[in-house]
Amino acid sequence: MKRSTIFAAAFCAAFLLTNPLIASAHMTPPFITGQPVPTLAPIVKRVAPAVVNISTSGHVTIQQNPFFNDPFFQQFFGMQGMPMQQQFQALGSGVIVDARHGYILTNNHVIAHADKITVTLYDKRSFPAKVVGRDPETDLAVLQIKANDLTQIPLGNSAALQVGDFVIAIGNPFGLSHTVTAGIVSAKGRAQVQDGKYSDFIQTDAAINPGNSGGALVNLEGQLVGINTAILSKSGGNIGIGFAIPINMAKDVMAQLIKYGKVERGMLGVEIEDLTPPLAKALDIPRSQGALVTQVVPHSPAQKAGIKPDDVIVSVNGNPVSGAADLSNSIGVMRVGTPLTLGVIRNGKTLTLHATIGKQQSEQAGSAAHPESRGITVSDLSEGSPLYGQVKGVLVTGVAPNSEAFLAGLRPGDVITAVNRESVSNVGEFRRALKRTGGAVALRIRRGDQAFFVVLGN
Repeated sequence: MKRSTIFAAAFCAAFLLTNPLIASAHMTPPFITGQPVPTLAPIVKRVAPAVVNISTSGHVTIQQNPFFNDPFFQQFFGMQGMPMQQQFQALGSGVIVDARHGYILTNNHVIAHADKITVTLYDKRSFPAKVVGRDPETDLAVLQIKANDLTQIPLGNSAALQVGDFVIAIGNPFGLSHTVTAGIVSAKGRAQVQDGKYSDFIQTDAAINPGNSGGALVNLEGQLVGINTAILSKSGGNIGIGFAIPINMAKDVMAQLIKYGKVERGMLGVEIEDLTPPLAKALDIPRSQGALVTQVVPHSPAQKAGIKPDDVIVSVNGNPVSGAADLSNSIGVMRVGTPLTLGVIRNGKTLTLHATIGKQQSEQAGSAAHPESRGITVSDLSEGSPLYGQVKGVLVTGVAPNSEAFLAGLRPGDVITAVNRESVSNVGEFRRALKRTGGAVALRIRRGDQAFFVVLGN
C-alpha cells in the first residue's frame, strides 16, 4: 500500500502460526428456496469439499542487522558476507477447480518462497502439491495434486454480481479448517488494493481473516465468483472490508498458467485516463464512462488498428469498459496474439475497430516521440503546476498503462527532480540523463509535500 495510507492492507493468506485470533462478525443469512428456516447449509454442503487447506514451509532472506557490517563484528564473529535466512511455516486456502487433473486455484502469496507445499482436503487426506504456474501481478497461482475422488466447484460469472448480492466465504482463517462466513457484495471494481498489480476487486463484508487467502467466495447458486485475497484493517483482522479477485479475471489467468506455466502479457499501445463527467462535457462526448485515449504509441497495435488520441474506448470484445483501470485489467490478462474488437466513440460517432495484442517491448512502452522515456511522458514545469517555483524538475503528464514506470508507482502529476542523483530541470536534461543510464534508474520524485524514489529496471 502507499505509505500515506491510513489503513494497513493485510494479505490474509500466508497466516503465520503465531498470529493472534481475532473475532469476526456474523449476519443473518437469507431464506433459501425450499427450506423451512433461513440456512446456507445446503450450499455449504455442496461446495465445502472443493475448498482445501494449504500449508507451506520454506526460507526467506532477512535483512542483516546493520551492526554486523561493523569491522569489529566482522573480525570477531566472522559475519561478513553471510546470508541471513529464516525458516517459516504458513497456512492459506485454495479451491479445487478441476477434479480430474487435480488443479487448485489459490493466491500467489500463499505459496511464495515455499520449499514444500501440502494440501489437506475436506476429508482430511493430505497430498504434496506442485506449482503449475504463478502470476505475481494478479496474485494468482495454480497448484496440482495427484488424488482420486476430488470435488470441484463450478465457476460462476463475476460480471453478473451486483452490489447487495449475498455471498459466502469459505477458507481456513487462523488455521481453523473450513470456516464459513456470509455477507454481501459491498462494492465492485475496487482498484489500488495491492500496489503495482492488476486489480479489479470484489469488496465484501463476509468475514475474511489471515488464512482465508486463496479460499472461495461463492454465490447462492454454489458457484465460485471470487478468490479471497486481502483485507483492509489496522489490526490485521476482519473489520468487514475484505477483497476477492473476480473469477472472470482468475479464469483467464488460470488458463494461461495451466497451458504455458506463466502469463505472457501483451500490449495495445495506448495511454489512457478515465472519462470523467467534466472531461466528457468539455470534449462534447455524450457519456461519462470509458477510457479516454491521450496518446497512441507509434507502430503499436493500437495505431495499426486506427485508434487516435481523443478516442473513447467503450468496449472490448463486447464487454463494456467503465474506465482506464477496467481497460488496463482487460488487456493485462490477454496473451500476445489475442484478437480484439474495440468499441470506440470518435467525434460523437460509434466505431468498431479490430486489433491484435502485440508483444510488450520496453521501447513501445515509452512516449510517442521519445520511446527511451520508459513509459513516461513529461513536460517542463509551467506556472499552472502546484509545485512551480518550489522545485526544479519535469512534470509527469502521462504514464503508459502496464509500463515499468506505472508498475513502479509513478503517476501523472508527479515531478521528477533527479535521475540517478543527477538533477534535471527541463525535458531535455531529463531525456539526456535517461540516455546515460544503462540499466536500473532511480528517479527522485516530488508528489505534493512528499519526496521519494522510484526505481525502474531493477
